[in-house]
Amino acid sequence: MTGKAYIIGVGMTKFEKPETRDRQYWDMAGEAGGKALADAGVPYGVVEQVPVGYCHQASTAGQRAVYELGLTGVPVYNVNNNCATGATALMMARQFVASGLNDCVLALGFEKMKRGALGGGADSGDFAASPVARHYGVMAATHGFEMTPPTAQIFGNAAREHMERYGTTERQLAGVGAKNHRHSADNPNAQFQDVYTVEEILAARTVHRPLTKLQCSPTSDGAAAAVVASERFVRDHGLADRAVEIAGQAMTTDTADSFASGSCIDVVGRPMSRAAARQAYEASGLGIEDVDVIELHDCFSVNELLTYEALGLCAEGESGKLVEDGATTHGGRWVVNPSGGLISKGHPLGATGLAQAAELVWQLRGTAGPRQVPGARVGLAHNIGLGGAAVVTLLRRG
Repeated sequence: MTGKAYIIGVGMTKFEKPETRDRQYWDMAGEAGGKALADAGVPYGVVEQVPVGYCHQASTAGQRAVYELGLTGVPVYNVNNNCATGATALMMARQFVASGLNDCVLALGFEKMKRGALGGGADSGDFAASPVARHYGVMAATHGFEMTPPTAQIFGNAAREHMERYGTTERQLAGVGAKNHRHSADNPNAQFQDVYTVEEILAARTVHRPLTKLQCSPTSDGAAAAVVASERFVRDHGLADRAVEIAGQAMTTDTADSFASGSCIDVVGRPMSRAAARQAYEASGLGIEDVDVIELHDCFSVNELLTYEALGLCAEGESGKLVEDGATTHGGRWVVNPSGGLISKGHPLGATGLAQAAELVWQLRGTAGPRQVPGARVGLAHNIGLGGAAVVTLLRRG
């Protein structure tokens, strides 16, 4: 795979609490896809393939979603990779283009969810058949199983391990939530735009100790999209001024390291995130020292800290100090989750990875408004799904 691939248009809906408005998934997908095409300045008729990501709708819902954009007979692929679904759709689009198979592909992701905590597949009627039974089995062997939401439980237990192993504090974990809620105040697409102090986050209802409600991503309705094009298409259509290169991208799944230690830190994905980051750096010729702005998978505050370590922002065990020192907010070494992240922007599973890409494209174009990271030239997106999949994408403005 030798060709280059560029994002030439992005779009997303406002992320909202489930059932806030009477909107069908195809309405949201049509809005996000239409915005991405308008941003690129190209009609749907030039799109050659469409990977569509979602987790909570029936088979061929992707077709129903893109029919809002037109009935061109274009191939549609339905993508489901848990919380990494959106980035998986983007990766498919890049592969279609970089391989030389297509010149213009639309990646689309959406989710229409129900209120309440996610079970993560661990609360199904047949636990033994769950794709994540092995992951939760590792957790149960060390921590037991409590009557709290399963996904919060497995990440909360990872937080307990991090605190015991490295001295990470509850205030440092809450600091992630405070930072991301503060960032979302400037994002009109965010589900929440309220600002909280560390003390208020610590005082919020406990979901699974030490994680409080304001450190957990919510269920959300929303959609996001990206138009991916070849270098030839960019040149022929005069789109160089808005094109952002996908400089490197990698997906990994669980490895032996995910399960060997018996640690929730490993079973929730730090090893596969580290591997995906290493491969993406190698593919792009870039390193974490080149990155200006990051959108990463803060499904829970602890996962932001674990991802700092996996991406190489700091050594293992030093991530709590990194957020405490302000190194990952405006004025620091990196700005992480300027959109508000999953914690505050929201987390409609199929849309999340594409919404991360949209935020980074706006940042690298210099059009992010009050969220803008000055002089941003390189962005990194990290999207992870328990079960497991990790996708790391490096974007570069030429």
